[in-house]
Amino acid sequence: MLDRENIKEILEDYDPLKLRVGMVASHSALDICDGAIEEGFPTVAYAQKGREKTYSQYFKTARSKSGRVTRGMVDKTIALDKFSDILAPDFQQQMRDRNVVFIPNRSFTSYCGMTEIENDFKVPLFGSRNMLRMEDREEEQDYYWLLEEAGLPFPEKINGYEEIDCLSIVKLHHAEKKLERGFFTCASPGEFEEKSEALIRQGVIDKESLAGARIERYVVGPVFNLNFFYSPLEDDLPKLELLGVDWRFESSLDGHVRLPAPQQMTLPESQKIPEMTVVGHNTATIRESLLESAFDLGEKFIEASKKHYSPGIVGPFCLQTCIDKDMNYYIYDVAPRIGGGTNVHVSVGHPYGNSLWRKPMSTGRRIAKEIRLAAEQDRLLEVLT
Repeated sequence: MLDRENIKEILEDYDPLKLRVGMVASHSALDICDGAIEEGFPTVAYAQKGREKTYSQYFKTARSKSGRVTRGMVDKTIALDKFSDILAPDFQQQMRDRNVVFIPNRSFTSYCGMTEIENDFKVPLFGSRNMLRMEDREEEQDYYWLLEEAGLPFPEKINGYEEIDCLSIVKLHHAEKKLERGFFTCASPGEFEEKSEALIRQGVIDKESLAGARIERYVVGPVFNLNFFYSPLEDDLPKLELLGVDWRFESSLDGHVRLPAPQQMTLPESQKIPEMTVVGHNTATIRESLLESAFDLGEKFIEASKKHYSPGIVGPFCLQTCIDKDMNYYIYDVAPRIGGGTNVHVSVGHPYGNSLWRKPMSTGRRIAKEIRLAAEQDRLLEVLT
């Protein structure tokens, strides 16, 4: 694992007045770029060939002669044969020569490999490099482990499908769409067998992934993704901020729930079991009587992260929750970096972040603001790993 001394040595060659914000061109890249532009940083998006036009054309930055941005938010797009090419030593050197501060997102950790990111990616990352691995549910010390250490609520695990005695959700990767979900629900061992066999036939899941799947009791309630930010630089006011809340559109699940039950019953086998692929997000707020409980979740997560992953969480993190009929939160997923739903707040900001900062404050802008403050205060090592 690259440590703070490694990053300190790299930063010695950086010009803190000429920092650039870089990221993998996917997931939350537009939010990151928009926020960086708002805070005065040039942006560079590292795209994969065949997927670069969103960034190189449609959201490309246009600037006036004085340098003021008049349109767009992506200053430079670099198209690679594949995302993982940014791990090449000579390419990393180019990034360091450009004073790039890299913002990790889920696409970065999925396409580039966790071990390489931890040990070989010698570019300063904003956030907690050593916590990115916990997102993988196959790790022994995954986010469920940390939630348990923190005393935080999460759905009860069912140790084997034979023990299913209520509505449950089976969590595993999609067989063909490797970055997507092959999740399905069931309420009995028989239904588990029936659905899993059907999904294997359809190529949605495979036997190997099914054998390692996590089965949980299903929490019936709305989904709220809590987009937090933790600032190690704040000395006077609370270090924890709740910037905003989002929820997901999932295909083909959302299409199923819009059909009357009799119509659902007529669907062919290939459509009967909905998939839960995230295709979009929307913004939400939470009733005020539940906000303090949300902050309590965030504070406990921060304390556990400091104990087990020194220096702990830095910057954005997302606790993905359900709220049941008794107003209890259950955390069903954790993102120890910028969440996937923050693009809904590009330009207009998050409802709570806007109110807190008295101006549009998206997660992307909050990241850039922290980098700018750290550079001005000569405290970059407190936010970069």
